[in-house]
Amino acid sequence: MPILRFAPSPTGALHLGGLRMALYNHLYAKKHGGKWILRIEDTDATRFVPGAVDGIRRALEWAGLEYDYGPGKGGPHAPYFQSERLDLYQSYSTKLLLSGQAYRCFCSVDTLTALREKFARTGSGQSYDRRCLHLPEEEVARRVRAGETYVVRLDTSALRPRRTINDLVFGQLRDAHGSLATDPVLLKSDGYPTYHLANVVDDHAMGVTHVLRGVEWITSLPLHLDIYGALGLEPPEFAHIPILVNPDGSKMSKRNGDVKVEDYIRRGWERDAILNWLALPGWGTQHEASEEQADPSVEFRKEAPESTKVMDLKELISEFDISALTHRSASLDPAKLTYLNRQHLLRAAATDEGLGDVARRVRLWIKENPALSEMNPEYTTPEYIQSVIRVLNSRLTNIQDIVTLAPYLFVEPDYGSAEAKRMIRRLSKEQYNEILSNVYSVLADLDAASWDAPKLLEAMNKEKEAKGTPTNMFLPAVRHAMTAMKDGPPVAELMVVLGSSRTLARIKAAMSQ
Repeated sequence: MPILRFAPSPTGALHLGGLRMALYNHLYAKKHGGKWILRIEDTDATRFVPGAVDGIRRALEWAGLEYDYGPGKGGPHAPYFQSERLDLYQSYSTKLLLSGQAYRCFCSVDTLTALREKFARTGSGQSYDRRCLHLPEEEVARRVRAGETYVVRLDTSALRPRRTINDLVFGQLRDAHGSLATDPVLLKSDGYPTYHLANVVDDHAMGVTHVLRGVEWITSLPLHLDIYGALGLEPPEFAHIPILVNPDGSKMSKRNGDVKVEDYIRRGWERDAILNWLALPGWGTQHEASEEQADPSVEFRKEAPESTKVMDLKELISEFDISALTHRSASLDPAKLTYLNRQHLLRAAATDEGLGDVARRVRLWIKENPALSEMNPEYTTPEYIQSVIRVLNSRLTNIQDIVTLAPYLFVEPDYGSAEAKRMIRRLSKEQYNEILSNVYSVLADLDAASWDAPKLLEAMNKEKEAKGTPTNMFLPAVRHAMTAMKDGPPVAELMVVLGSSRTLARIKAAMSQ
């Protein structure tokens, strides 16, 4: 059974790139009948942000990405905070020391800085001269007893020949040892592990079989495999995911741009739309060798999802294939989010359950918005909001658009606005009032059973034709009375939403202005 992990650092709010990585872990685990772990990598106390873990958990819960083990849930390999697993890292570093795969380094910061500068001047790729590697055991023991500070370094000269490196996304990889530090530090002088030791130890101890992480860690893969080898452990399979970048190609980060998940939640974006939007960039083309092809090295392309294909979480799980990810970084197009959000809202509104959920969230947003909290309760009932959502239909791109798109469905029309005045500038006051008076008479005679859009439209058209009123005078006058705005859904449909009492009251109010 595949076991995966999402291991963020609690250095701030979860950002879009982090949510995308959690999503890919979730998709892979659920596609293959596996489980995934939320592990908090909090060994760097200087970067810890209070409340960050709770924020990460809230964002994952909102997204519907339910982890199987981790904070708040426990599991067979708890604890799931690295700061609570220090004894484990100490024991593994001791194992490496005893086997001769690692050694204690007592060099001061000043010494190490001087060595790096020296190597840089000579053009050497080294970063350390291994002067502590061959210290006599007696001297090492004496200095430890004396309380001298030290770090634990991996002895890369003692490593066995490596096997071929393979990545689930990038395939066969070249050995990148040349870019690594000389004898990298595994345990720092404060007793805390480096990322390299901690993630190897935890992935092994937690039974992780597949590691999906950002491509920025691909250069560290040789080192991680070295640590697995030094400890005599079988490594998991690795998949390095190309990162999300800004449109200008720069890396998305918490410090640069609009990337916090909590901001997208606050602005009313649909959960499924956000996941859909994050999953598709970089989900390129799958390569398959044809069975009829004599040369198996020739690749044939199978279509991957379109960049705006509308998919909910279940559909994403069903279609996800890690081999279909491209090797290139991808950027997020805000226009695609707008499109996807509209489509997901349409999907939701097509069912009674989905429509009820959207209306519930609209009501909650109205209640929590100080500018709208004093709205007439008649406009905030679940039934009324559902009717507004239906009439706005494809015009609605975000639940928070509902008031800005059709303010006249929540407050009385502003007949004094510049837009309202332009709508009827070709009508005299007498013409305007005559049209509305005739419409009022016709509508007031309709019974409740006739108050639906087709019958309302039919009644108004008959009145228009009977009086010989030009359409270009009739329609602006009626829409003006109902909305005081030029654009919007058909007037008859708006009258159904408003109901007979409010419709007739608005006609009266418009005539008396």
